[in-house]
Amino acid sequence: MNKYLFLSVLFFSLHLLACGNNNNTSEKQPTASILEKESHEISTKDNTFRKGPNFPTQQAYQWIQKQVDFGPRVPGTQEHKDCAEWIYDNLANYVDEIIMQNIEVRVGDGSMKPCYNIFGQINPEASERILFLAHWDTRPWADQDDPKSQDAILGADDGASGVGVLLAFAKVIKENKVFDKNLGIDILFVDVEDYGKTEWGNDSYAIGARKWAEDAKNKGYSATMGILLDMVGAKDARFAMEGYSRQYAAHVIQKVWEVAHASGYGNYFVYKNGYPITDDHVQINKILNIPTIDIINLPENSKTAFVDHWHTQRDNMEIINQNTLEAVGQTLVNFIYNY
Repeated sequence: MNKYLFLSVLFFSLHLLACGNNNNTSEKQPTASILEKESHEISTKDNTFRKGPNFPTQQAYQWIQKQVDFGPRVPGTQEHKDCAEWIYDNLANYVDEIIMQNIEVRVGDGSMKPCYNIFGQINPEASERILFLAHWDTRPWADQDDPKSQDAILGADDGASGVGVLLAFAKVIKENKVFDKNLGIDILFVDVEDYGKTEWGNDSYAIGARKWAEDAKNKGYSATMGILLDMVGAKDARFAMEGYSRQYAAHVIQKVWEVAHASGYGNYFVYKNGYPITDDHVQINKILNIPTIDIINLPENSKTAFVDHWHTQRDNMEIINQNTLEAVGQTLVNFIYNY
């Protein structure tokens, strides 16, 4: 996960560096404000919250472990190719249709890298669709280690956690038919998200999401809303209401947080405004105009806005906590069950 932040503090603006400088100072900043709330009620058709089937937390954990077992999934490596094939084969078990966008993309140093965007659909005939996505590649450098390391990271949280949760989500949704017959569920795993550097500029990040969105736009793809998962596996995760999510999709983030609180996970999904993070969801919002939110761990009082293990060699399976995986996965299942 390679992001840029913008934080307004009183009467001046401070650009915080996540992986590089955000030189696009003219870009509109989030204006939507969501009030902090002590309690919340979810609105459903019958005004009654219903818990969906149990999210398979242990399965999600095992699928995160499987990705980590491949090693760093850096574009252009054998581990990267092997993991892409595994994700494709696994997702194929829980969707009705699946395709892999197999392309080459130019990264910040000018070289070409393989990019595998994997897209599966449940109930593909439905006209109304909800898109769920996560990136699956890992960062080639541990640039937040001290001293900085040129070794690639395992990315148990930053990459694998979102994929593991969405694979398990697809499994329970498909097997239990937890959706209306008129609703379709789309699962997207984007590649070449974390292959970037500050000096290469903003466009060196989220390359896979941008390429997929451009292709999807040309093919007329549309969805009612989107939900991105990024770094959703660490203990005591704090999912604040990310800034661009509020700007582009305030109604979506509001509904998801309502479900999370009704599900008993309000200690994870806090009614606090978070920093704007330039993540894959920004590409989906800008290119496809699909209101898409980012569920991302944004700790309070962090110097980088991110967790301490972000872009370090500490991002391994010791970071992953099953209680957090359950909170995110069950919230998604309940969201669809009450949709």
